[in-house]
Amino acid sequence: MAQPFELPDFYVPYPARLNPHVEEARRHTTQWARRMGMLEGSGIWEESDLAAHDYALLCASTHPDCDAEALSLVTDWYVWVFFFDDHFLEVFKRTQDRAGGKAYLDRLPAFMPMDLSRGTPEPTNPVEAGLADLWARTVPAMSPAWRARFALSTENLLNESMWELSNINEGRIANPLEYIEMRRKVGGAPWSAGLVEYAAGAEVPESVADSRPLRVLRDAFSDAVHLRNDLFSYQREVEEEGENSNGVLVLETFLGCTTQEAADAVNDLLTSRVQQFENTALTEVPALCLERGLSPAECAAVAAYAKGLQDWQSGGHEWHLRSSRYMNEGVDTAWASPLDGVLGTSALDIRTLFGRPAAARLRTLTHRPQPVGPSWLPEFDLPFALSLSPHLDDARAASLAWASRMGLLNDIWDEAKLAGFDFALCSAGLDPDATPEELELSAEWLTWGTYGDDYYPLVYGRTRDLAGARLSNERLKQCMPVDEPEAGAAVAVAPMERSLADLWARTAGPMSPSARQSLRRAIDVMLDSWLWELHNQAQHRVPDPVDYMEMRRLTFGSDLTMSLARLRHEGELPPEICASGPLRSLENSAADYACLLNDLFSYQKEIEYEGEVHNAVLVVQTFFDCDYPTAAAMTDGLMRSRLREFLHVKEHELLLLCEDFALDEKARAALGSYVGELEDWLAGILNWHRGVRRYREEDLRGGAAPWRLGIPTGLGTSACRLTLPAQRSKVRVQ
Repeated sequence: MAQPFELPDFYVPYPARLNPHVEEARRHTTQWARRMGMLEGSGIWEESDLAAHDYALLCASTHPDCDAEALSLVTDWYVWVFFFDDHFLEVFKRTQDRAGGKAYLDRLPAFMPMDLSRGTPEPTNPVEAGLADLWARTVPAMSPAWRARFALSTENLLNESMWELSNINEGRIANPLEYIEMRRKVGGAPWSAGLVEYAAGAEVPESVADSRPLRVLRDAFSDAVHLRNDLFSYQREVEEEGENSNGVLVLETFLGCTTQEAADAVNDLLTSRVQQFENTALTEVPALCLERGLSPAECAAVAAYAKGLQDWQSGGHEWHLRSSRYMNEGVDTAWASPLDGVLGTSALDIRTLFGRPAAARLRTLTHRPQPVGPSWLPEFDLPFALSLSPHLDDARAASLAWASRMGLLNDIWDEAKLAGFDFALCSAGLDPDATPEELELSAEWLTWGTYGDDYYPLVYGRTRDLAGARLSNERLKQCMPVDEPEAGAAVAVAPMERSLADLWARTAGPMSPSARQSLRRAIDVMLDSWLWELHNQAQHRVPDPVDYMEMRRLTFGSDLTMSLARLRHEGELPPEICASGPLRSLENSAADYACLLNDLFSYQKEIEYEGEVHNAVLVVQTFFDCDYPTAAAMTDGLMRSRLREFLHVKEHELLLLCEDFALDEKARAALGSYVGELEDWLAGILNWHRGVRRYREEDLRGGAAPWRLGIPTGLGTSACRLTLPAQRSKVRVQ
């Protein structure tokens, strides 16, 4: 069968190395698979299938430095996960047996007890038998924290197979953002990252395991692994097996392009994710180790973990070139060294380091502020009706007076600017049923969050004062004590601190301790996301597309405002519902729609007037090397695809969720109410953008209440002065 596209030139900057114990791993894993019942008689594999796939070569390439025992164990894990994938495909995907698939998956966590003395159920199939054996052989060497993380990633890998099965049943192809998120879980690379910790003897310290730098290393690694696999497996998955969970197919559908063009775009995204990994490892991870005060041994473990992920990328690529499982006709599979297969050839191809990958990296670092003219706006076809609170006028007056009392109108804003921003209008749409007190509080939260979003890049970004910003964040967090919310006022000095302490006491005071913790986490991640923006600003780096969208939800404050809505239903919805894949998809698709909408409205303000690099349209322009109208249209298309996903989840997946968890009428009503609040959230945000005096050219250029930020005064603030272009384009994109 002819290949559907020509494999692109891959960016593989590091040579692969081969573990010398590969033959021992081959012998061991064949015996193990037969003992677990995965070969003859399984109906899935024969020994010839296992030999052709050569998972020992995969593990020897991706874990080149571990000893023979560790390599054999890791190889067994990969045999198990690939057998599970083929077994689930044959038994449940091909038959579209969703109920049977769920029952099958629900049993598997019981074979991963945190305490081995609890034992496991009697296995009923090779997947259960293999998991029980592997878990017992692996976890004694690892900490309880690692066990919990690895068990969770294993459950995600297994359970999100239901998402693939549901899409196959409906003939539905995911949008790009949805696909990246879900592929991480069902694709298993986060699970692979956990095995890197085991094989490299480099368990990540628990204190930093969930930090942004380590999370980005894991996610960028995962995305690159999955996108590379999608390129090699397109022919088998899409053409032979009828799968629709493949990145090439996703972009082919979204962009309306040829298969070859989609494959090239997937490879560009793969390159971008590898370069994101490199940037994070070299600029964010060392700072993290210093800030968290890690010991030399802990720093060495983090470095070994990063190296292990790097080894996996290169070795995984070499294996894909050789495995019979994938499309790899005509590629050069010769090893480059006379030392019996020590080095791989991929990293020796100069085209992988220069050419297209180098041009892409250069574009991210060389953007210049420029006149762009008024922002182009599409026809927004949001299908949710707008409702406005009757208490709008009172909230306007109260929030303006509050901002003045708190000192938020003394430097970068004045009363005229804030009145034009009209955050009460946004709150009135977000929460039309709010009491007068709730609406005022909502408007003041929006005021505080937007003030901080304006203040940080102006005061800390232009001066590259990342240390000052981190210190500011720590002080702001001290203004939000969980145990005694009112005590934050005692440490508050600056206007941002005083206003946050006031909001925190009024909002968190009546809440339960768990609700306070949830709200505090939402504010913490927003504060930390502002540091991420400053980090990019210091490098003058346009973000990677995936990293941008995931962080944009946080910089926009989506998690903060949505968490306030979720907390209203505290106790009405089981925690597993709030953490479920469908509800997270609903929230993320709504958040992304709002963020992309904001980026379309704010393009001129941010690109022409502020010299910003954090705007989705600019990110698309930079990634695809296209013009503004094309990038804006693609951003609009992505926004619409997220809206379609929101509606799909609402109309289909939430019904299945209610059935899967057997929710009673009260819980179903609470879930329906929350969905309605998200619809109000979207309608209110769109209405506010249309009416606010913040993004229109007449406001930016200096109308009756000009938007342009004021300049802080005092020692050390001269570098904050904005330099604006002398001339601006008058051309409006139609």
